[in-house]
Amino acid sequence: MKPLFALSATVVLVSGMATSALAEPVTYEIDPTHTFPRFSYSHFGLSTQTSQFNQTHGTVTLDKEGGTGQVDIVIDMTSVETGYTTFNEHIQGEDFFDTASHPEARFQSSQINFQDGRPVSIDGHLTMKGITQPVTLEVSHFAAMVHPMLERPAIGAHAHTVVKRSDFNADKFVPYVGDEITISISMEAVVPE
Repeated sequence: MKPLFALSATVVLVSGMATSALAEPVTYEIDPTHTFPRFSYSHFGLSTQTSQFNQTHGTVTLDKEGGTGQVDIVIDMTSVETGYTTFNEHIQGEDFFDTASHPEARFQSSQINFQDGRPVSIDGHLTMKGITQPVTLEVSHFAAMVHPMLERPAIGAHAHTVVKRSDFNADKFVPYVGDEITISISMEAVVPE
């Protein structure tokens, strides 16, 4: 069961402000070793299942002075990790992710919404299985600082949204397996060298 994304979403999260010293747009590259979109759904009403994607890339561009930004996150749908190899393969099938035809999902922002100088939500579009739907990522955490190890400007965020897998032609077993999918993404991004 699917929606992922990200890019949560995911995606997401990234919007808002860079370091306090920045006065023009700055582009950050997603750190794939610290960015993992997750998705969860009801399984027969018995439990909430949570899985993640292990490969994500993209960019976040922020303009502190202008209070604007742009997020573009791509999720490798073949990198899904459910904790069970057979199920990883099962949900990549045609009834769900259909990774043979659509190996990637993508979140692209259309607007970042700020409150008190910090991003609180990101409006955009999630494309999965060749279907694009509007989504809004709610940002619950955002931080900007100089990365203590890399010594370069870095940002981090956590955001989430809820989508229906039926909106992406991935609704097999609904309503027994939940149609609503919560997508969340915790991400880090760094100014490239």
